[in-house]
Amino acid sequence: MAEEGSSTRDCESLSVLNWDQVSRLHEVLTEVVPVHGRGNFPTLEITLKDIVQTVRSQLEEAGIKVQDVRLNGSAAGHVLVKDNGLGCKDLDLIFHVALPTETEFQLVRDVVLCSLLNFLPEGVNKLKISPVTLKEAYVQKLVKVCTEADRWSLISLSNKNGRNVELKFVDSIRRQFEFSVDSFQIILDSLLFFYDCSSNPTSEHFHPTVIGESVYGDFEEAFDHLQNRLIATKNPEEIRGGGLLKYSNLLVRDFRPADQEEIKTLERYMCSRFFIDFPDILEQQRKLETYLQNHFAEEERSKYDYLMIL
Repeated sequence: MAEEGSSTRDCESLSVLNWDQVSRLHEVLTEVVPVHGRGNFPTLEITLKDIVQTVRSQLEEAGIKVQDVRLNGSAAGHVLVKDNGLGCKDLDLIFHVALPTETEFQLVRDVVLCSLLNFLPEGVNKLKISPVTLKEAYVQKLVKVCTEADRWSLISLSNKNGRNVELKFVDSIRRQFEFSVDSFQIILDSLLFFYDCSSNPTSEHFHPTVIGESVYGDFEEAFDHLQNRLIATKNPEEIRGGGLLKYSNLLVRDFRPADQEEIKTLERYMCSRFFIDFPDILEQQRKLETYLQNHFAEEERSKYDYLMIL
């Protein structure tokens, strides 16, 4: 009975994308995104499709098997519901890989950095460019988390307009979402295989089956929240920072709580976890400034409204 219950929950969290959604996914994966270089380094023009295929093949050549690749965050939300109020600023990719030791963490980082060489313009002498140089030129942020419950790393590639391409390599992660509306992940493997093997373009009558998942747990419920701009979460005390900054962001974008009574309790949990994680006033200020920079670039009025709500 326990196995049957687990299987039912897994099915509830999954859904097959329709043609409109697959078409939007294709647009996201094939859109050219600039990765801006510091100093005299040239801008790289990449597509998510190309960076995923390049990184995946080089990882597997290096002996690291990629279980699957997923589109995450607001880009996944945009694919599912076009005008959802969240926009499509961040371009988050998740690679599920095994990271048992420091060696694998280092290898993943080097593979990603070296893969950037493939996107340098013609005429650039690539022989003298080291991974360290590429990191200094194109990486906005490097994160490594290695605890009992969480083993993952993140490499964020720079974009001056806040559309950073973020490559996340996950062995294990305890908490994958803040709110139901940001809990969506779209499994890209079937579409990437189609790109590799088919000479025909995708069409309404000729495209692969693409699966979406809500790590919130119930896909239909989370999808309804996204369509109707509703705020819901589970156990916000588990979220670093309590989800407080994201919650205020949703409010300023005209989302409203799905349950007005429950949200009062959740707000208390959010605030207490935020002050536990960021007890120092200067740390709170830095966190807030970084959040505003990443999520409200060129939105001065929204930035003001956000601060008033917070």
